[in-house]
Amino acid sequence: MAMGAADVVPGVSGGTIALIVGVYERLLRALGSCTPDKLLWLARGRFGETWRAIDGTFLVALIGGILTSIAAFANLLGYLLHTHGELTWSFFFGLILVSVYIVGREVRRWNLWTLLLTALGAAFAYVITVAAPMQWSSAPLFIFLAGSIAICAMILPGISGSFVLVLLGLYATILGAVRSADLFTLAVFAAGCAVGLLSFARLVSWLLEHARSATMAVATGLLIGSLNKVWPWKQTISWRENSKGVMEPMLQDNVMPATYEALTGEPSWWIAGLLLMMLAVALVLTLEWIGQRISRG
Repeated sequence: MAMGAADVVPGVSGGTIALIVGVYERLLRALGSCTPDKLLWLARGRFGETWRAIDGTFLVALIGGILTSIAAFANLLGYLLHTHGELTWSFFFGLILVSVYIVGREVRRWNLWTLLLTALGAAFAYVITVAAPMQWSSAPLFIFLAGSIAICAMILPGISGSFVLVLLGLYATILGAVRSADLFTLAVFAAGCAVGLLSFARLVSWLLEHARSATMAVATGLLIGSLNKVWPWKQTISWRENSKGVMEPMLQDNVMPATYEALTGEPSWWIAGLLLMMLAVALVLTLEWIGQRISRG
């Protein structure tokens, strides 16, 4: 459910949550085992063997929690971001900030090479966060392609699949489909997610097995670069009209709380924001502690 809540928010990665609570590599192994030959197993009646091979109980529990969370929190998170944006983003900033520490610890040896990879990952994530959003068509083919791209980001620590949808101009479309239970749009999007997930998970598993420190160094950099997106206090540089005719920010610059108050005339709530950042840090460290106990037990 924590992964689902994270995936709803542009800037926060469900893959980061999976890594923090200790299920990330198990998830990749389970997804990587969902190969075409398993369909032949099913056709031959090898149901129990197939279920064990794909870690079916784990996948069903995890995916069920993600879907439940998305359905339950889509409206709530939309409301919080609209009415209490600075405080909500402060909490998310704390989540990602402490995740830099958590993921960085996975690098077995820091050297010039891993530092370079971290810098490259940070630069890549930063460029993504400052990119101007596009506007893809909401035709089924583009919904399918968006799903396959976004899901790859969702399972990478540091890259938000929701933010990829924002860049493609389809975030409001998919979130609206969740809210209105548009089953056709959701089915097309889910099909794209399935194709992207099953192909990309095996690549990430291979990288973790053969180049773990390098992969985690890049993931650490991605988290550092994504902090730019979730900084709570922003100045809107330009606006755009979305598909519903509502004006929304397109390009924004990060500013300090005092500058935010001077520019907008609104309170920055920086003390409450700082407390929420600290709460997020405590929450992540608690989740990690629980995850470690579960993995040991």
